[in-house]
Amino acid sequence: MTTAYVFPGQGSQFVGMGLEQAQHRPIAKGVFARADAVLGFPLSHLCWHGPEAELNDTVNTQPAIFTHSMAMYEMVRLSGEIEAPAFVAGHSLGELSALCAVGALTFEDGVKLARERGRLMKESGERTPGSMAAVIGLDAEALEAACQEASRQHTPGVVVANDNAPGQIVISGGKAAVAAAAAIAKAKGAKRVVMLNVSIASHSPLMADVADAFARVVEATPIATATVPVVANTSARPITHPDDIRAELAAQLTAPVRWVESVRFMHDQGVTHFVELGPKDVLCGLIRRIVEGAETRAIG
Repeated sequence: MTTAYVFPGQGSQFVGMGLEQAQHRPIAKGVFARADAVLGFPLSHLCWHGPEAELNDTVNTQPAIFTHSMAMYEMVRLSGEIEAPAFVAGHSLGELSALCAVGALTFEDGVKLARERGRLMKESGERTPGSMAAVIGLDAEALEAACQEASRQHTPGVVVANDNAPGQIVISGGKAAVAAAAAIAKAKGAKRVVMLNVSIASHSPLMADVADAFARVVEATPIATATVPVVANTSARPITHPDDIRAELAAQLTAPVRWVESVRFMHDQGVTHFVELGPKDVLCGLIRRIVEGAETRAIG
């Protein structure tokens, strides 16, 4: 059996995340305590007790999911019950968790980057509000065409942001353009379009104004060679070198998340078992739709 560890992104958070593990496993409690110390406020209390609105604020959501994922990773690593991974991958924000798990980032630097990424993305959303929508039951090519048509009608435009699973793709961009693309997608035969409850156009050109600022923060952060290949969101190919990791983290804010290709790549390399580390089990559901017969396990 060949294993990959995968780490979730925004949307997986919930009030109470990590509480049970922290109550029973000192290693998990210790990870949350480290995050509190680095950030200078009780992130652990926010994860465990809310309020929900505050946890859902992207400036808090991103370090919260990162911290929870790393607490689950440390539990797994210490237990020795699960095979070490041949690859790791993270969905969007989860890429920071993946990089930390394989030694490219220290925990302290990782949680700081997650917080700063959230802060910059929130700032961008306040300056230029955008929106995102999940399109169900339309192929990528038809949806790409719908986005191009909507972008000709409206500025800022709309792009494919996350290729999550066959028949489940997220689009992102200016509010009017996203609404227009959603209407075109329905006319082209999409089964359903779900507007996401966000004001931030993640993985779209609307993030360009903060991508440079984030790149500077990444540039100033020590990054080591990854001990296990990280399958990158932007290329769906493995990276280990610090230069490639820096380029990936900078590009990732505006580039689409190629999750379907990433999972298929790992499967093609012999991965049969995917372990999701973090709140909920969103990625397990996507992976089972991408690779028939894939074994998945969610921890956290």
